[in-house]
Amino acid sequence: MKVSKRHGSYGFDAPWALLGLVLGAVALLGLAAVSFALGIVAAGLAFLGGALYTLASAASYVYTTRRGRFAVWAQELARLRGDERLLDLGCGTGAVLLLAAERLDLGRATGVDRWRAQHQPGDSEPVARANAVAEGVSERVELVAGDLRDLPFGDEAFDVVVSSQAVHKIPEAEGRDKAVSEAYRVLRPGGLMLIADFQHTPDYEETLRGLGVVDVRRRDAGWRFWYGGPWSGTGILEARKPGGGSAVAGAGTEAVKPAG
Repeated sequence: MKVSKRHGSYGFDAPWALLGLVLGAVALLGLAAVSFALGIVAAGLAFLGGALYTLASAASYVYTTRRGRFAVWAQELARLRGDERLLDLGCGTGAVLLLAAERLDLGRATGVDRWRAQHQPGDSEPVARANAVAEGVSERVELVAGDLRDLPFGDEAFDVVVSSQAVHKIPEAEGRDKAVSEAYRVLRPGGLMLIADFQHTPDYEETLRGLGVVDVRRRDAGWRFWYGGPWSGTGILEARKPGGGSAVAGAGTEAVKPAG
């Protein structure tokens, strides 16, 4: 799906990881050059191959963080009707939150985060607000400082809850379980939950099933959401809270397809 040009400043996901890939490629190129200079051709070729592979991984990382993740989320959010109340858990600079807000002509998008710079350099509430202005959706967006494990919202307050690469940043399993349970609490019956994460999605599914959710599935987000390669690909957990009608367009009675 084509994504409209982004006007905000969203930075790079985990830039230190990208820097590590680039520095690794440079080091391998240096070793290849030394090996060739010493006439050790086999080693030179091996180092050169490793360098090219690492550079390809870095290119994949750059694509995902600058374009791929936006394309994946644009496709996921295309099902919105436009009048939903949507919550983005760990919204950061607003990459997903503002994509959603663009589709909510009659709705509202709320982002919650603690904006801890050690998790994502450059993340801050002022940056998120500036991005909302840059994208022309500030009137549809609310930003709230809060802990994902103790959301400052009432029960069943949102039609849709989304999260992208945020829940895994909670270090302890109990805390991640609490965050998913809180997301479930604030979701209205029939509401949709979408969590994209490169870690722990099987645990999120287990938590939701323990809460009585049966309409839940996991799937691979594909190459556009690779952070370097398939070994660091992103999974998407999709779930619908029991009871009530469909909260978003395109919902149906698709059979449960648990991953694994």
